[in-house]
Amino acid sequence: MSIAIINIGDSVLGTRNGASLGGDAIVTDGGVISWIGDTSQVNPGAHEEIIDVAGATVIPGLIDSHVHSTFGDYTPRQNTIGFLESYVHGGTTSVISASEVHVPGRPTDVAGVKALAVAANRCYQTYRPGGMRVHAGSIILEPGLTDADFRDINDQGVWLAKAGFGAFQSPEGYAPVVAAAKRNGIKVMFHTGGGSIAGSLSKITVDALLEVRPNISGHCNGGPTALSRDENRRLVTDGLDIALQLVHAGNLRSAIHYAELALEHDQFHRILIATDTPTGTGVIPLGMLRQIAEMASLGPLTARQGIIASTGNVADVYDLNAGKLEIGRDADLVVLDAPVGSSADDALSALDIGDIPGVGCVITDGVVRLTKSRNTPTPKRPVTVTHPAPETVIV
Repeated sequence: MSIAIINIGDSVLGTRNGASLGGDAIVTDGGVISWIGDTSQVNPGAHEEIIDVAGATVIPGLIDSHVHSTFGDYTPRQNTIGFLESYVHGGTTSVISASEVHVPGRPTDVAGVKALAVAANRCYQTYRPGGMRVHAGSIILEPGLTDADFRDINDQGVWLAKAGFGAFQSPEGYAPVVAAAKRNGIKVMFHTGGGSIAGSLSKITVDALLEVRPNISGHCNGGPTALSRDENRRLVTDGLDIALQLVHAGNLRSAIHYAELALEHDQFHRILIATDTPTGTGVIPLGMLRQIAEMASLGPLTARQGIIASTGNVADVYDLNAGKLEIGRDADLVVLDAPVGSSADDALSALDIGDIPGVGCVITDGVVRLTKSRNTPTPKRPVTVTHPAPETVIV
């Protein structure tokens, strides 16, 4: 299906330099972005759908890199059905599993954790709640996992791992298993800070992170209990190969401190915004937008940087084809605007003052999923979708 998005106002490419589109129109075809240019160049009869955004802002779909999916669109942690589909109404078009740790009675033996990861990965390959992409199947690291085990699951499609819930004697004990996972094509996230569930007493310190060297420091601002400010500084300055994930279900003061440090040391590219949900904090359909708004209005990031940390930065760390408005990238896009009643005139200005923008349209895989969000305020600029009649060719 070919879709043309026209009359775009501001935009965020998702690239580190904060650039906007080199035009005010995008065409998607076959699930990818196929053309970027000017609205005046768009031929309506050449597309099945025309989406006129009337000057609203277009961004890549938000990618939440810390979601505890299980199976289907259900979370046993909060006993909630349909939470992933609801997240699409908040502009989240992809989620990345931070392990299926909430599966009731989850296995802890080597064969069991491998089977759980493979099953979760397979279940979401064709199942897309609300149209979102779910990158599921994150193996929970346990003692006894070997290079051969990681090669085996990677050959079956599993490329994610989570450290911090296994039966290791100390956090530093993860080091050889994490190294083995990374050697075999697995992206490893390490729980950071204090425990997140009852009975979990061990703190993952900055010393452990710097020794183990995961790809991502999961909720480095606390999940929900944060590290000290000195530990924050050491992680930014000494852990240059570790992405810094700032989550809505964490410590906001600590998240702002990380953002300050990252900008101070030219490490913004390591900043990832995520939610860490569902957890004890709950299910938060607007968690990504709320975290961007809080970081922009209370901290040093601009709204544009907050969106990049939720899209392009995530794509770079996880090697995803989504997250950027570029030709050949996945056609996952979100139309945002200042909400009715806001003193801001556009979506980015709204985020900068802490207002949640209205979601006017969500497209995933080149398919329009919604043109009216049930979770955000009404956008100031209405989105219009038309279906032009195909051109008639006279022979």
